[in-house]
Amino acid sequence: MGEAPKGRPRLTVIAGPTASGKTALAIELARRAGGEIVSADSQQVYRYFDIGTAKPSAEELAAVPHHLVSAVDPLEPFSAAEYQRRADAAITEIAGRGRPVIVVGGTGLYLRVLLHGVVEAPGALPELRAELEALAAAQGREAVHRRLAEVDPETAAKLPPQDLVRVVRALEIHAQTGVPASEFRRAHAFSADRYPFRLYVLDPPREELYRRINARTEAMFSGGLVEETRELMARGYTDAAPMRSVGYVQARAVVEERMTVAEAIHDTAQETRRYAKRQLTWFRKEPGAVFVQPPYEVPWPAEG
Repeated sequence: MGEAPKGRPRLTVIAGPTASGKTALAIELARRAGGEIVSADSQQVYRYFDIGTAKPSAEELAAVPHHLVSAVDPLEPFSAAEYQRRADAAITEIAGRGRPVIVVGGTGLYLRVLLHGVVEAPGALPELRAELEALAAAQGREAVHRRLAEVDPETAAKLPPQDLVRVVRALEIHAQTGVPASEFRRAHAFSADRYPFRLYVLDPPREELYRRINARTEAMFSGGLVEETRELMARGYTDAAPMRSVGYVQARAVVEERMTVAEAIHDTAQETRRYAKRQLTWFRKEPGAVFVQPPYEVPWPAEG
């Protein structure tokens, strides 16, 4: 898995799709080894959004020290690079106490930047961005997309014309580096590992995973997701990033009387199943990932 910086602690990483059993396994490992958990979940990092993000229960949080759960205000900007910075600090702190580090979560990008690093892309070009946005306003977003297709057909093929933000970003990268964004990203791909680690991806049979997702969705709504969403909206968090995640989108539709509860449950479960498939696709591209099926048996200490 590459050469990690000397002296950095070895990480045991528990990844996998939503509802696959990551939290329970990580807590079991932490208890067994006297370790602490660092979350790699892009929604659980926010405060107050509890039910819809399937945060560990109060009992679970009390049983094992958790880091980067309920750590960020919902209106605070938060990026993968900021996650990396905070996770590094937590890992250093845990290792400084001589305790094992267990990283757990399903946000593939967070795990990738923690384990391998962040691509350092050039900054924005305000004048070019303004020019391209004006072109889109005058001639349609297709005109900007055609410009991208001329210099970077590979990226253009992956982006729809309506995704103006990413189309413009790709043109900015080309303008500053002289190479297509697709080529730049390959040349600056994640390289040497930042930590020695062993990555386990929980991969239950699809029927079981879908059953778990459906049961969790039912439990979220019966456990007060709509009420939590109503309260969060009343507190001014309607436009917060986690409000755009699956579950909260549907619960908000119930609050605003655009969906019935039954419709919201059905839609949430369906979208969550689709998300789980995307997560598995991502993790299958991770080098060195060890896929495990229930009953989960992860060696401790982590081998590798």
